[in-house]
Amino acid sequence: MPLTQEATSKFIHAGPLKLHYHEAGRGPALIMIHGGGPGAGGWSNYRRNVDAFAERFRVILPDLPGFAQSDKPKIEGGLFAFLSKAIRDLMDALDIPRASFVGNSLGGGTTLQFALDNPDRAERLVLMGAAGGLPIFTPQPTEGIKHLLGYYEPPGPSLEKLRAFLNVMVYDGSQLTDELIKERFAASTQPDLLANPMLSRSRPVAIEPLWQKLANVRHKTLIIWGRDDRTVTLDGAFIMLNQMPDVRLHIFGKCGHWAQWEKAPEFNRLVIDFLSAGE
Repeated sequence: MPLTQEATSKFIHAGPLKLHYHEAGRGPALIMIHGGGPGAGGWSNYRRNVDAFAERFRVILPDLPGFAQSDKPKIEGGLFAFLSKAIRDLMDALDIPRASFVGNSLGGGTTLQFALDNPDRAERLVLMGAAGGLPIFTPQPTEGIKHLLGYYEPPGPSLEKLRAFLNVMVYDGSQLTDELIKERFAASTQPDLLANPMLSRSRPVAIEPLWQKLANVRHKTLIIWGRDDRTVTLDGAFIMLNQMPDVRLHIFGKCGHWAQWEKAPEFNRLVIDFLSAGE
């Protein structure tokens, strides 16, 4: 029977924050960290993957602070350092000494920062359309980032804004259902989130230049990108490929920013093989 959002839902106090997460499966710990778009959360990002991964791993899908059902604190200091600490506190609370990671977009940058901050607590890394690179060809901000940063700006969130954002996220917008859009809209318009959005143009946060430290990330790493990503563009992968010591790159054609969603069956096989090789 497929896993459900309700049956896997849990809360825990991790450091100073109350965090929400989903948990399923048994085996080596695998933490899958979502991106930073409006309405994002662990289940929303990885709903097409969790069943496959739970057959081999203890899968943890956290809602990062500022998203979905987790606390919505003000960010103090650098964004990725703040999120890295939250993940470490979550691992401590769940008694997870080491884990492998899958990180999408903002979650990819969080994964990189975590590996830099806590090298002995990270096993293998999968970075998917990850923040933290240095796109050298694409004008910045990208189309997707413009939509993201404008979502909470006056006159505020709307279904039309969200639909436009999600259409940039994927290669084929016909896969976006009304149910998905309404679900993400509800998640993006919670009162505590409207009062303190994590990412918006009028409330900038400090974002660390992770690309400067990529050579220090010595973990075995798989980078995955959609060739047609209009949010964190493919040229951001090349400095990772150049600088990270133990790295490989897989590119999906006809794929945007959500490789785990648009290419789910192939993505699942690819990542499970990478995480399991040499066991």
